[in-house]
Amino acid sequence: MAVTVSRRIRVLVIVALSVLALVAVYFIADAIARTVAQNRVEQEITSNLPEGVTGDVNVTIGGFSVIAQFLAGDFDRVQLTSSNLSVNGATAVVDVVATDVPTNTAKQIGSVTGAIDLDQKSLNILLSKAVDVPDATLELRQGDVSYAGSIEVLGMPIGYTATAIPQAAGDTLYLTPTSAELTSALGSLDVSGVINLILGQKPVAICVAEYLPKGVELTGVDVTPERLRITLASNTLSLSPDTLSTLGSCSAG
Repeated sequence: MAVTVSRRIRVLVIVALSVLALVAVYFIADAIARTVAQNRVEQEITSNLPEGVTGDVNVTIGGFSVIAQFLAGDFDRVQLTSSNLSVNGATAVVDVVATDVPTNTAKQIGSVTGAIDLDQKSLNILLSKAVDVPDATLELRQGDVSYAGSIEVLGMPIGYTATAIPQAAGDTLYLTPTSAELTSALGSLDVSGVINLILGQKPVAICVAEYLPKGVELTGVDVTPERLRITLASNTLSLSPDTLSTLGSCSAG
């Protein structure tokens, strides 16, 4: 009787070890599959970045099992990060999270949310392309920004420094002036009138959409002295080359 029990125990141990071995093999295979899939997505994105955009993109696929997700036809969560994405000379730190990402790159991704961090130098590169104040120089502050510019009064260029609140609106980052100080002597001119004229100008518009795939919209902005963070979202993107390389455009005015 004791011999029979001992044999049964040995059989159970062998079965248990075999199951554990199979589980281990599965997880090893899944880890390999995850690495292969991440590398494949990285290559797909890097090779199809919009014109003028360069840099390294790192991909992390979330979820319990990549193999199971692949067989189901989509990945639960894919995170894209880059610390050196360059857009026509302006360097940005990017963190994007996509959910329900189809293995068929022609299909739309469920949703995309992300953030782009720009330092003061990079933001000034983008600001230099703004037609409203092409010579302005911007300084990041806590919660707002300041920039130097000039306005023409009675045929004379008058320098000023303005404080502005950044706002995201669909496809454009706007800087709306809230206060201003003159940096040029005005003689007998009415200073208050000039200040009101500055504050009454249209917000400075910085087009961001023309650097992003079409369908991505800005959802918010946050400012610290170190960086300006723009948050974005989209529910119309796919990983197809056409979608990734087709840039958005800013609204007129």
